[in-house]
Amino acid sequence: MVNFARKWYEKYFVDDEAVILVLLLVAAFGVIFFLGGVLAPFFTALIFAYMLQGLVNAMRNRGVQPLVAVLISYSFFLGLMISLFVFVLPLVWQQGINLLYEIPGMARELQGALMALPERFPNLVTPEQITTWVGDASRELGILAQKLLTASFAKIPTLVGLIIYIVLVPILVFFLLKDRDLLLGRFSSLLPAKRTFLTAVWHETNRQMGNYIRGKGVEIVIVATVTYITFALLGLNYAALLAIVTGFSVLIPYIGAAVVTLPVAAVAFWQFGLEAPFFYVIVAYAIIQALDGNVLVPILFSEAVSLHPVSIILAVLIFGGLWGFWGLFFAIPLATLIKAIVTAWPMGMEEANSQEAEKIA
Repeated sequence: MVNFARKWYEKYFVDDEAVILVLLLVAAFGVIFFLGGVLAPFFTALIFAYMLQGLVNAMRNRGVQPLVAVLISYSFFLGLMISLFVFVLPLVWQQGINLLYEIPGMARELQGALMALPERFPNLVTPEQITTWVGDASRELGILAQKLLTASFAKIPTLVGLIIYIVLVPILVFFLLKDRDLLLGRFSSLLPAKRTFLTAVWHETNRQMGNYIRGKGVEIVIVATVTYITFALLGLNYAALLAIVTGFSVLIPYIGAAVVTLPVAAVAFWQFGLEAPFFYVIVAYAIIQALDGNVLVPILFSEAVSLHPVSIILAVLIFGGLWGFWGLFFAIPLATLIKAIVTAWPMGMEEANSQEAEKIA
């Protein structure tokens, strides 16, 4: 055991750069843990900058001047955000309000359906069991409504935070794109002159994170658009709201799709009952999820590090438990970052050692 520990240490930590990398990682996760809420606008802007950097690089490779490429990409970003706030969000907000008004009616219809079960299946359930279930569910819904009402008043100050997001994020995105090389150069100047290993790890991590973030952005847009068109063609109410929720559910693989199934099925059941259109909606939703997982994801993430389902679930549980909503939002990017570092570490050490050997020779 001692020999194994010594060999492992010599393999990964014998170089000074490896120690520096560990210190940088500890410092970075410390900042995220203690200042994650304060720096959330910066992290959000960083995500958008990562997504747009691919467009900037593509234009620069075709001979477009760097500043012009940045301005075109940033104009596309602003146009997309303005369209989102002017057209999509008001529609989604209105549909959300309408859905909230219809929830009591849905609950009553569900209660009526449950009360009819003893007549249809007298050997399985009794009227007393149904009454108990309905009473328990009513109490839980009452407690949940009270918590939501209390939370809504408690969250009023976050309106100021929303304004800060709207103002700060676009400004940060512009400067992260425009001064990317300058910012990276200044950060590099703080590191030792000899950083072959750190450079190798950075290139691998940057490649994997860029592929993941840009791929997820495209996946969200495609899944949300296809879902909206499908639900609208099927005549499902709240198609825009359900499409946005379905699109963002891809941020949490497996778990997100399973959770979103409930509201989709509930709205379809409330509108159509157990008629053919209800089953059309469920089948269409299942086909969208299957195509996303088996066709779209392999195409978009062919170059990215794949995460095992257990790793995804653990990342969601750990980061969600640490930082709540933002932990769930950034769980997969953080897990991808960790996986990229772990993957690049031995390769970076070997590359650094080979380069040193070539210099000595």
